[in-house]
Amino acid sequence: MSELPKCPKCGSEHTYEDGALFVCPECAHEWSPSAAAADEDEGPRVVKDAVGNVLADGDTVTVIKDLKIKGSSSVVKIGTKVRNIRLIDGTGGHDIDCKIDGVGPMQLKSEFVKKA
Repeated sequence: MSELPKCPKCGSEHTYEDGALFVCPECAHEWSPSAAAADEDEGPRVVKDAVGNVLADGDTVTVIKDLKIKGSSSVVKIGTKVRNIRLIDGTGGHDIDCKIDGVGPMQLKSEFVKKA
């Protein structure tokens, strides 16, 4: 029995072939075998800031927009420096994990920061 790829959308192992496509019964995602091969050849993930600079773990970034903190009345002000960031595969587009002085640990989207 051949090994079928996991679903690229939800990660389910219960995929099956339907003609020329792979199908996921859990999320109903369909993709071609050539798309599955392209996903496997994908290199390391590259995260870029708002102006196109490549970010790496340990970088220092500056917030370029006032950011409201969900569930709080606090705001991360424009110009706030964030040191020692960590790149993650977060949910909802959040790809930076960090600790902001005076605010605490949080996740940011790379589109709202620029490399310092």
